[in-house]
Amino acid sequence: MIVTVEEAKGYLRVDYSEDDSLIESFITSAQQLCMDILRTDDIEVLEADRNAKVAVLYCVAYFYEHREETNYRTVALSLRALLGGNRKAEF
Repeated sequence: MIVTVEEAKGYLRVDYSEDDSLIESFITSAQQLCMDILRTDDIEVLEADRNAKVAVLYCVAYFYEHREETNYRTVALSLRALLGGNRKAEF
């Protein structure tokens, strides 16, 4: 994972362990969404992007704070702004 659970918890300001598995699943989903935005299946492409960690943390925070009403279109637009410079023209 490009972001650890501990890093995400620090970003979220969560200091308890009850949500660790939830946060871990959000990290996995956020990484996949970022890879989809970059149009790649290679985690190394994501890791090479200088904005990747910020994008994943942003996405995790959004998922965590809006877990009942997540708007994927809003998240995707923000991620495109962060990652768009390295986005492939096509798959």
